[in-house]
Amino acid sequence: MTLPLDADHEAFREEVRAFLRNALNPDLRRGAALSPGVFAEPDIAGPWQAILEKKGWLLYHWPASAGGPGWSRVQRWIFEKECADAGAPDLPGMGLKLLGPVLYSFGDEQQKADRLPRLRSGEDFWAQGFSEPGSGSDLASLKTRAVRDGDHYIVTGQKIWTTQAQFANRLFALVRTDPDVKPQAGISFLLIDMQAPGVTVRPILSASGDHELNEVFLDGVRVPVADRIGEEGQGWTIAKFLLENERGGSSFGPSLVAKLRRLLASTGPLRGELASRAVKLGLEADALEMTELRTAIELDAGAPPTPRSLITKLVASEIHQGIDELAVDAFGPAGLQLARERPFYADDAPAGIGPEPAIAAAARYLNGRAWTIFGGTSEIQLTLIAKAAVGL
Repeated sequence: MTLPLDADHEAFREEVRAFLRNALNPDLRRGAALSPGVFAEPDIAGPWQAILEKKGWLLYHWPASAGGPGWSRVQRWIFEKECADAGAPDLPGMGLKLLGPVLYSFGDEQQKADRLPRLRSGEDFWAQGFSEPGSGSDLASLKTRAVRDGDHYIVTGQKIWTTQAQFANRLFALVRTDPDVKPQAGISFLLIDMQAPGVTVRPILSASGDHELNEVFLDGVRVPVADRIGEEGQGWTIAKFLLENERGGSSFGPSLVAKLRRLLASTGPLRGELASRAVKLGLEADALEMTELRTAIELDAGAPPTPRSLITKLVASEIHQGIDELAVDAFGPAGLQLARERPFYADDAPAGIGPEPAIAAAARYLNGRAWTIFGGTSEIQLTLIAKAAVGL
């Protein structure tokens, strides 16, 4: 599809392409292609993070005032598009995309000086402690308590569905500091050391056998008041800011277009009903990609944000699941294998049957059911769209 980019944008795209040709080695590409979870494993994402940091492009979505390259929204879209086409690994999203903007927007100078360099270098690997048993979509009902004790909070509670907490040495969490006010007003935002006494991480294995999620128990964990971001009771405001970045901080279309293209390259020509599904998914992914680019162009030109961005996450989730379903069906018996060994790109991984990408098809299908749940369920997204776009 022809992209409506001007000469400067085309020059930037060629610069990104040249960098990716030299920086992305076959091991990183293969590791990304055979990662069945939502996020790449640290042994794949970590080296890619270091390469981008050395280039100065790691924080491509951050403003120059916060240490980013100061790219326009269209430049960010181009970078994501070229990374997707080249098969680059996903970056660790919890720290770079979610916590980072919170730190440079709400953190004090000491917090920014201490935390941002360690986030950039990968020395700190962050997990997100929001959801709890009974407090997922209804996040304001969270029960994890933080009781003030001098210069510390004593934190007690449980977090669940905590992505990659088994690798993390830091947790950013919402906690209840005041139980006597309305739910949203009594929440604060804390940074917690995962090695502190009282922190326990237990794995949650997915239906595919992948260990990407965890439950985290906080049993009287002492957290310095200095590790609170913002004021006490400001956590709900900060959480809404963070969730807006989670839902709209990146483009979905480029990765979906590239994902479908790589699938079809592995399966060969499809016929009949499979071909019809592939064409439909391709058209939907192209339309989403162009919608996101059009939004970026409009925002760079000074147009105000529109409810259109609320639709992209909903549509992207459905396309993701559609491609995963197509993969299982298109690979036939090879797409049904569900090897338990991880990672698939390791030297001692099972060889599988059929084309190499087929070994991850079933696991991706099972893991991909979460796309319509995390980052705001599809039901929540529809409610937001009804209110903001339709006025219901």
